[in-house]
Amino acid sequence: MQFSRSHLAIALGSSGLLVLVFLGYLYWLSSQGPVLARSNERDTLTQMPVSITMNPFRDRTIERTANSFIAAMRDGNCRQLLAVWEKDYRRKRADFLCNSEAQHPLISWNLVDWEDAPPLVILHYKGQRYSTPSQDATYKDLFQSPKRRKIPVGQLPSTTRSIKLGVGIPGAFCLSPMSAFPTTSD
Repeated sequence: MQFSRSHLAIALGSSGLLVLVFLGYLYWLSSQGPVLARSNERDTLTQMPVSITMNPFRDRTIERTANSFIAAMRDGNCRQLLAVWEKDYRRKRADFLCNSEAQHPLISWNLVDWEDAPPLVILHYKGQRYSTPSQDATYKDLFQSPKRRKIPVGQLPSTTRSIKLGVGIPGAFCLSPMSAFPTTSD
């Protein structure tokens, strides 16, 4: 079959248009926030969205920091991580968290919601834990990881945001079942 110049022009034009639309979509996606969509349907117990759609181009620095902190807690380094809490009024909270982690070790976790509340970013995780230290049964619970940004959100582009791991926040890291805790600075 012979291809005429008009067939070739139509093919090149349509493929060029398709590439432009795709590049426009990528540009639009890169300028969006970390959560693209939340389902309207909510879990009746936790009031968390049943599903969320995360932006694949989001800044994952906060998630990586929270994941490394949670992994260190899971690996038994609770006392070392919360050593700074031993010096002030959060000592009881640190003891409670470390004892809870020892009694109900965390097996796995996944991000279920991202809440942007400047200057905090609150990551909601659903974790699976052992019911007992003997590791014979498991259960799932919800926990949060608030992070404080060093610089207000509007002053930096989203790709260069930095965080300070909950040190200045009373009760900043909650690894027990979801509970209310203060999010104000010292």
